[in-house]
Amino acid sequence: MKPDLFEAPDYYSMDDLLNEEHKLVRDTARAWVKRAVSPIIEDYAQRAEFPKEILHGLAEIGAFGPTIPENYGGAGLDNISYGLIMQEIERGDSGVRSTASVQSSLVMYPIWAYGSEEQKQKYLPKLATGELMGCFGLTEPNHGSNPGGMTTHFKDAGDHYVLNGAKMWISNAPFADIAVVWAKNEAGRIKGLIVERGDPGFSTPETHNKWSLRASATGELIFDNVKVPKENLLPGKDGLGAPLGCLDSARYGIAWGAIGAAMDCYDTALRYAKEREQFGKPIAATQLQQKKLAEMITEITKAQLLALRLGQLKNEGKATSAQISMAKRNNVEMALEVARNARQMLGGMGITGEYSIMRHMMNLESVVTYEGTHDIHLLITGLDITGHQAFS
Repeated sequence: MKPDLFEAPDYYSMDDLLNEEHKLVRDTARAWVKRAVSPIIEDYAQRAEFPKEILHGLAEIGAFGPTIPENYGGAGLDNISYGLIMQEIERGDSGVRSTASVQSSLVMYPIWAYGSEEQKQKYLPKLATGELMGCFGLTEPNHGSNPGGMTTHFKDAGDHYVLNGAKMWISNAPFADIAVVWAKNEAGRIKGLIVERGDPGFSTPETHNKWSLRASATGELIFDNVKVPKENLLPGKDGLGAPLGCLDSARYGIAWGAIGAAMDCYDTALRYAKEREQFGKPIAATQLQQKKLAEMITEITKAQLLALRLGQLKNEGKATSAQISMAKRNNVEMALEVARNARQMLGGMGITGEYSIMRHMMNLESVVTYEGTHDIHLLITGLDITGHQAFS
C-alpha cells in the first residue's frame, strides 16, 4: 500500500491568516485522513461500499456538528474551522465528506436551528458522537432543482401525522437511524419531520451502479402511511426557506471541501511530474506540464481566498445565500478542471486506482450537481446582481 505523502499547497501563505485553533483543527483532521482514510478508500471505492468503521473517527475529529454548541454535544467551533475540516476530509474522498456534511449541515443543523429543546436534547448529543446517524430528505424523483414542487405530504391523524411519498439521491439513507424529511401539510406548507428507522412503512432502498461517490452510501426514502409522532415536527421554521437554510450550510462546506479534492490532485500531479522522466528529463521540466501545474495552483489559491473570506463573513453573520452559491459553483468547477488536467499529466496511470485522481474526478461529477446544480447556482448569482429571476 502506497504511503500518503500529501503536502498541502499554500502559495499565498494562507496559514498566516488562520489562528492557532484553526490550524490545530485542520492538522488533526489531516493526520486522521492520512491514517484512517487514505489506506482504505481506494478499496472501498472499487467495491462501492461505505467504510462504516470510520464513523467513530469522524466524530472524534469534530466532523459531526463542528459549529453546534458544546452543550448539545457539538465542538462549538467557528465556520472557518468547519470549512477546514471539510477540506481535509474531501482531500481524502468526497463521499466521506458527504457523510460528514449531511450529518452536520442537513441533520444536526435543522434540529439545532428549528427544533424544540426536547428534540435537541434527544438527538444532537448522539448525532455528535455518531451513535446516531442521519440523512436529509428533500430531493424527489420528479423534483430536484424545484424542491417547492415536492409531492411528499402528511396529514393530521389526531395524535400523530401520516406521511406518504418518496425521496431520492439521499446520502447516508441506507444506514441512517433518523431522517429529517421535508413534506407538505394539508395546507400545502412545507414542514420538517424527524422520521426514525423502524417506523412501519419507512424503508431506505440503496442506490447501486454508481460511477461516482462509490464509497458513499446513497439511497431512497420511501414513506407508505408512516405514523410520525407529533413531537417529531420541527416547530421553529417552515416554508421552503427552512430546508434551503440547511443547504446554505452544506454548500458552504462543499466550497471548502472541493478545495481539498483539488489540492490532492495537484499534489499528486506535481509529485508525479517530478519523478516521471521522458526524453531524458522529468516531465516537470517541460513547458506544457508547467503550464498545467501553474494554472492548477493559481486556481486553487483563488478558491482558498474565496472560501476564507466567505468563512469570515459567515462568522460575522453577513454571508448571503448568493455568496455561498458563488463559492460552491466556482470551487467545484475549479476542482473538476484541476482533476481533469492532473489526470492527463499522469497519462494511463491516471485512470488507475493506484492514484486518487480518477476517483476524485468521478466524485466531483456528483458534487457539481448536488446541493444545487452548476447552472442553478449561476442563475442565483444572476438574480442577485440583476434583480431579475430567470427561472420560475
